Amino acid sequence: MPFSTVPYAVVVEDDPIISMETTYILEEAGFRVYESFDGDEAIVHLAEHWESTVLLFSDVDMPGTINGFALARHVAEHWPLIEIVIASGHISPEAGDMPEKATFITKPFNQRMVHEHLNQILPDDRKPEPLKKAV
Repeated sequence: MPFSTVPYAVVVEDDPIISMETTYILEEAGFRVYESFDGDEAIVHLAEHWESTVLLFSDVDMPGTINGFALARHVAEHWPLIEIVIASGHISPEAGDMPEKATFITKPFNQRMVHEHLNQILPDDRKPEPLKKAV
């Protein structure tokens, strides 16, 4: 289903600098971004806005009742059309940590790395136009 409006990405990151950087990278790719401090807040937001959300981009270790791996499993179960990227510079996923459809990116990352990654995982009809042209 192609989007008639700009698709949303949800960034879940408790470090304000990394959140700002990730938001900038995703906005440059053509997404509107909703920033969340923890997984609990992200779930509340997604429950209301899942239909316009294409991407979850989440840290692993964060405050709240769930970590990024648990958030990824919850999103995959409840909103299977949302693509999931988990990022960490300290924790690597082990078998069973992430749902099958989720992908992992190591911190630190840069704009080019993220755009290339998103171009690989997002179906063409769910990519914002600037992302299609980014690589």
